[in-house]
Amino acid sequence: MSASAAPTHIRFSSAALPSAAALRRPRRRCATPVRCSLAAAPGLRAPPELIDSILSKVKGTDRGVLLPKDGHQEVADVALQLAKYCIDDPVKSPLIFGEWEVVYCSVPTSPGGLYRTPLGRLIFKTDEMAQVVQAPDVVKNKVSFSVFGFDGAVSLKGKLNVLDGKWIQVIFEPPEVKVGSLGFQYGGESEVKLEITYVDEKIRLGKGSRGSLFVFMRR
Repeated sequence: MSASAAPTHIRFSSAALPSAAALRRPRRRCATPVRCSLAAAPGLRAPPELIDSILSKVKGTDRGVLLPKDGHQEVADVALQLAKYCIDDPVKSPLIFGEWEVVYCSVPTSPGGLYRTPLGRLIFKTDEMAQVVQAPDVVKNKVSFSVFGFDGAVSLKGKLNVLDGKWIQVIFEPPEVKVGSLGFQYGGESEVKLEITYVDEKIRLGKGSRGSLFVFMRR
């Protein structure tokens, strides 16, 4: 999911969060590039009203498409406030894993490519935009849509690499498209970089390498 990639798309399978017992285990290494601590880093918790505020501002906006300029600014202002409560090294936290819904992006085409352009939205009615992050290093993006009476989906599977404590890179395989009973793969690999600016049990905020702001809500 991402942020500054070529046509983006999105599929998933749920990844359960660690149990309470697991969270008390000592740190251990995952068997890939991502190192994940099984305990969330301590720190101040964001006020619930900030989380409720950002979700209320993006609700019913078609993931940000219908927001006016000042509406986008309001979302960005709340995101900056939430970033002050971000845990240290969020990419190492088990909180990043799970199934997420894309509820907002400041640039409509960032999480959906041509399917989210003005023309694309006229033809493809977006039903769902989701991202699954599976331990230790798998990312699956999926955009579900309907077109001319047929259900369809564009899916991407990628490998997650940690760049530093907040930045990740995901290299995606060529996208797969399915419309009705027809399915095919097209294009080549794509790459996105995303900074995790806030994450908790309910939401995750990210900023792409070109400045796109994303709001994800945990399913």
